[in-house]
Amino acid sequence: MDKQKVVILDFGKSVKQLTARRVRDMKVYSELMAGASTLDDIKKASPIGLIFTGGTAGDYTSKERELSELSLPIMKVFGSEPADIELESFLTEKCRAAHDWNMRQYAEVLVEEIRQQVGDNKVLLALSGGVDSSVCAALLSKAIGKNLTCILVNHGLMRKNEPQEVQDAFRDKDMNFIYKDASDRFLAKLDGVTDPEKKRKIIGEEFIRVFEEEAGKIGKVDYLAQGTIYPDIIESGLINGEGLIKSHHNVGGLPENIGFKGLVEPIKLLFKDEVRALGKELGLPESIVTRQPFPGPGLGVRIIGPITKEKLDILRDADYIFRDEVAKAGMAQDISQYFVVLTDTRSTGVDRDTRTYKYTAALRAIISSDFMTAKWARIPFDVLEKVSERITTEVTDISRVVYDITSKPPSTVEWE
Repeated sequence: MDKQKVVILDFGKSVKQLTARRVRDMKVYSELMAGASTLDDIKKASPIGLIFTGGTAGDYTSKERELSELSLPIMKVFGSEPADIELESFLTEKCRAAHDWNMRQYAEVLVEEIRQQVGDNKVLLALSGGVDSSVCAALLSKAIGKNLTCILVNHGLMRKNEPQEVQDAFRDKDMNFIYKDASDRFLAKLDGVTDPEKKRKIIGEEFIRVFEEEAGKIGKVDYLAQGTIYPDIIESGLINGEGLIKSHHNVGGLPENIGFKGLVEPIKLLFKDEVRALGKELGLPESIVTRQPFPGPGLGVRIIGPITKEKLDILRDADYIFRDEVAKAGMAQDISQYFVVLTDTRSTGVDRDTRTYKYTAALRAIISSDFMTAKWARIPFDVLEKVSERITTEVTDISRVVYDITSKPPSTVEWE
């Protein structure tokens, strides 16, 4: 299927993501490109229309002059988003869009694109058991069958019981599956590291090295597949070379030299809710499709400051309690993402009339559809009280619990 495409030229503001999503919601496919993209780059994209976002009148006038030979309809967005009626009119009347883009057809396109890229070569997929990598597994399995090998690498930064849960979910499936416990080597590499960007890059590189070693054990493997999604690329500053928010371990955190012919990233142009929709089209179970996101660097970016095994165990227990109480309250499907952050702040507490000086844990819960923007979740006070009581009672190294009530923006979902 040759899908119609609207290109959104980004001149540097966050409105680009919202605009891209709204165009797709109107059943017209959209992609982001840098405002500095050349005439030839835009020609290759073959758009039916252009939307300029995040720039000044001078930016737009100069770019429109540069692209004049394309004779394409152009919408210029100043400040906040255009009204729905204005955007709909532009797409229908100016671009003559068919409004026929849908996930079922897109799934077929992705399967064919994988076959064209990979051919008869073998692919190694980094499988975490989350939504993104699971959808990749389903797509790749459909496209190349037994030429796919899935590997779950335990980097020592997974949640409580998670390594076994993922193994139980995938080991008996009709696919090649490998489990590798590499927790000791990851923790050794991260010893004493406090900077979150450095953490991400170390984790990203070590993942690649483990994959290279495992690929060597199973024979010649040409491609590495990853569950990279659009927000990963956008937040890593790879649309226009600017606007870095944080390097995702699978994007900006990858080393320059990798021992594979290339990367296969079939869902890299999809937002999170679109990945879930694709998972449903592919027949994945509800338990996987609705699973809340978990960052590739795992608990490594939910521990502020140096990472130690002791801190990881503390955080695992606290996080498990939070997730358990949210589930008991019947709110698990109402909250997009919820977790605990172990801060580097210690505070004075009291235990049986004795002064203590223990960690402060922060609860984070958000509501979002695309994870580019988010609102903090209004969890009832009685649920928060129960979580706090259990954490400070059952987790001996935490004496204080706080709740993060900041939306995105100005904050990000994760603290680091």
